[in-house]
Amino acid sequence: MDRRTVLNRSLAASVLLLGGTFAALPVMAQGTWPTGKAITYLVPFPPGGNTDTLARLIAQPLGNALGTPVVIDNKGGAGGSVGSAIAARAPADGYMILGGTISSHAINVSLYPKLDYDPVKSFEPVAMLGSGPLVLVVPASSPYKTLDDVLAASKAKASAGGLSSASPGTGTSPHMAMELLAYQSGVKFTHVPYKGSGPAVQDVIGGQVDMMFDTTLIVGPHIQAGKLRPIAVSSSKRLESLPDVPTIAEAGQKGFDMGSWQAVFAPAGTPKPVVDRLHAEIMKIVATPEVQARLKSFGMLPSTMTPAELGAYQKAEVAKWAQVIKAAGIKAE
Repeated sequence: MDRRTVLNRSLAASVLLLGGTFAALPVMAQGTWPTGKAITYLVPFPPGGNTDTLARLIAQPLGNALGTPVVIDNKGGAGGSVGSAIAARAPADGYMILGGTISSHAINVSLYPKLDYDPVKSFEPVAMLGSGPLVLVVPASSPYKTLDDVLAASKAKASAGGLSSASPGTGTSPHMAMELLAYQSGVKFTHVPYKGSGPAVQDVIGGQVDMMFDTTLIVGPHIQAGKLRPIAVSSSKRLESLPDVPTIAEAGQKGFDMGSWQAVFAPAGTPKPVVDRLHAEIMKIVATPEVQARLKSFGMLPSTMTPAELGAYQKAEVAKWAQVIKAAGIKAE
């Protein structure tokens, strides 16, 4: 073997070794995540709501599992849009996650004239935490006992705008449930927005408003107290807590399925191994008895969706609410 051959083989070996080293660098870099740097769990709503409560339930055990702190940061405003825009602009390095909802990641893009983020393109889906069906209720003294009764009465009052329906505000999931029912049934209702569910439900109980949609967390105690009558639930399956109350689909509006959901997202471009690790750890936490109990106390059904399934579901939600909002001519207040 001559000297030139030996040199060529040595050079080839060096190139292979260096190539292998460089090829391994991204994997090694990803393998070091997290480095001990704190992960921000951005909640795009004020403290105290469902999104914030769930984030605080998840943050500590998630930090323990990853070996790094997970810090809650509340940035409320515009139905979750302000905080979501901040998260969308964050580096896609695994140190920012966002609590997304049906409002921030499905409804707002059609409700507001301009958003500083795209609910689909600006984020990587990480984990669906759960979805909460809504219950259509009327006062206990109301003559309406079925969904057919409600639709017939509203149709009879069409010239006056139909039956009145309360909500905690324009663009909220109770408001959108009413609009979806109107869109699907072809029956008009008059929306009566309030500043929160509390005053809305009191006016329904008092008979000042004909009906409303809201979660079992809000209307459940009043149903149990005999102050409200449940007409139907918005999900595709009946609720365990209200087994005798039919779904809206069962009551004649086939295909009707709507719920207020809570999910976790990361900025677009976050590496897949990071997303997969976050998903796996969050799902373990969601499966614990404490979180399962808390979700059910919110009237929510825990989810086992994969990131890909969450992404597909979210895209379908965006399309559905775009149709409903356009048909109803709804605009943010």
